[in-house]
Amino acid sequence: MSTEAIEAQSEAPAGRWATVQPWLSLVVRVAMAVILVAAAVPKMVDIPQSIIAVRAYRILPEAVVPLVGTMLPFVELVLALFLFAGLFTRLSAIVWLVMMAGFVTGVIWAWAHGLSIDCGCFGGGGEVAEGTTNYPLHMLERAGFVALGTYLLIWPRSRFSADGWMRAA
Repeated sequence: MSTEAIEAQSEAPAGRWATVQPWLSLVVRVAMAVILVAAAVPKMVDIPQSIIAVRAYRILPEAVVPLVGTMLPFVELVLALFLFAGLFTRLSAIVWLVMMAGFVTGVIWAWAHGLSIDCGCFGGGGEVAEGTTNYPLHMLERAGFVALGTYLLIWPRSRFSADGWMRAA
């Protein structure tokens, strides 16, 4: 096999990745945005329930619980808009990962303290009947969300993004 053929073979996977990666990043970016909208809207519709969900964790001082419960869905929605637009994609991935770290910490806290709560991640939330909470499944879901954010942090370049449009201008 000639040197040129070996070099062509070694460059082929990198070339394919360069073609596929922006499309895969688009899918990840939009998936994250959809998840955030699905999380934000039910909380925005019922802010008092969002506050109850935050309170159920018993991790934050009561003085900040209403602020967090009220503001969280709006932060989620703004982050979703940034992701849909592909604007500040790497920074959006960092914010997503920080939020996931907070949510994972909250679930671990509740689990470690024997609390039986609905996380309130997609609306609802608060205390639930003993034995109805599935923390391992919830943590598996969060691991998937962390994987999405980590992917986008590493490969933020995506198709149909404001970042790409600004880079080209």
